[in-house]
Amino acid sequence: MPRTPPALPAPTVASTLAAHAALAGQPSGTTEVATFASGCFWGTEHIFRQYYEGRGLVNASVGYTGGDLKDPSYRRVCGGDTGHAEACRIEFDPGLVAYAELVEFFYRSHDPTTLNRQGNDSGTQYRSAIFYRTPAQKAAAELVTREVEEKHFAPRGKHIVTQIVEAGEWWNAEDYHQEYLDKNPDGYQCSTHRIWF
Repeated sequence: MPRTPPALPAPTVASTLAAHAALAGQPSGTTEVATFASGCFWGTEHIFRQYYEGRGLVNASVGYTGGDLKDPSYRRVCGGDTGHAEACRIEFDPGLVAYAELVEFFYRSHDPTTLNRQGNDSGTQYRSAIFYRTPAQKAAAELVTREVEEKHFAPRGKHIVTQIVEAGEWWNAEDYHQEYLDKNPDGYQCSTHRIWF
């Protein structure tokens, strides 16, 4: 039985509102890829699926990116010495959801003000990062980041520490990590993977 997704939180910053308003609202017949790291990848994938399945998300997978080692394993990445982040690769239809909206949702669904940590998970593999693929994605990520920080974090004396870096090679995580929290509903989920604002 398909699950009913929770209501999407409304965009809160100007760039996201504008991008959302410009959507065609119809499938575009094309897909784009967004890559985000926000702590344990199980929770990142789960919350994006929970809110965006049927709303522009075509597929989501978890894996490793941002490091130097070829074909890294979970065990090696967890050692913290490969430079990789646990990340989620979001394939989406830009006619149904804007990249800027996904960036704002990324910020809403974890704590981007903690360096190399989400909840109890610490280390560079748990860093907050946006891996852009095009100049347009970079510009959107930088703009949304500025606006989200000004509206939601700076008034509380906090600052976003998220890295915005060009996407490098992507390595899919082992099969048992894919859709982990859908397959294991009582599995570990970092407490920071929730809607913050």
